Amino acid sequence: MNTTLITGASTGIGAAFARKLAARGRNVLLVARSEDKLIALCNELGRLTSIRAQYLALDLQHPGAGAQLFEETKKRELEIDMLINNAGFGSMGDFTRLDLDRELQIIQLNVRALVDLTHRFLGPMRERKRGTIINVASTAAFQAVPFMATYAATKAFVLSFSEAIAEENRLHGIHVMALCPGVTETNFFAASKIDRPPMRTVQTAEQVVDAALRGLDRQKTMVVSGWTNWLVVEAERFVPRSTVTKVAGKALRSRFEE
Repeated sequence: MNTTLITGASTGIGAAFARKLAARGRNVLLVARSEDKLIALCNELGRLTSIRAQYLALDLQHPGAGAQLFEETKKRELEIDMLINNAGFGSMGDFTRLDLDRELQIIQLNVRALVDLTHRFLGPMRERKRGTIINVASTAAFQAVPFMATYAATKAFVLSFSEAIAEENRLHGIHVMALCPGVTETNFFAASKIDRPPMRTVQTAEQVVDAALRGLDRQKTMVVSGWTNWLVVEAERFVPRSTVTKVAGKALRSRFEE
C-alpha cells in the first residue's frame, strides 16, 4: 500500500501535512510520541476522507527507533513512497547554562533520527526508482543564531544534507526537498520550553505546508515558506556572515545576559 510517512505528526506542521495530503488522496502513517493525539487525528482523517490513516506512537530519540519504525512498515506491508522528516525541537539561552543532555537530545532527533530514516527508506525508493523525501529545516539553517546555537546548527545540517542527497538521487527518480519555515504558529516553542522571540512574520502551519506542496509540484529542492522569510534569507547573502550573526545575537542577548 503506497503510504506517506510523517514524523512529528501529532500537531503543527506534521498534522497539517497529514490533512493536506489526505485531502489529495494519500494514505498516511503518522508517527509521534503522543498516542492520544495520533488516534484523534487518524479518526478525523478517516471521517473526512477515504484514505487509510495509521499511526505508531514512538519516540524517535530512542536508540533503535528508526529500525523499529522501518520494520513496522514492512510488517504492515506499507510501501513508503513519501517520507516527511518533520520531528524536531530546539532550545534557547546561553549555551553554557543550557542542559547538556537536552542539547544532545536535539542533535539526536533533529539530525541522527532524520539521517537514520532517510537512509532506511531511501534504499527501497531507489530500487523502485521513485519516491519523495521532505526534510523540514528552518530559516535558521542559513545563519548562525546565538542563543539558539545547537538548534540552528542542526537545521544547517538538515539543509546541506538534503541538498546533497537531492543531487545524488536526481537521476534515480527520487525527489528530495528541504523545507525552511520561519516562525510558525505551532507548539514548537512550548515543546522546546522556550518563549517565542519577537521576530518577523508568523505563519500558520497550513501556510507552511501549502508552500511546501507548491514547491513539491514544481520539483524544487529547497523551499523557504513566506515571502518575508524568503526576502530576509536572500538579503543575508549580501551581508558578511559575522554581521548577520552579530545582529541575531543583539536581538536576543538582552533576554539572557544580566
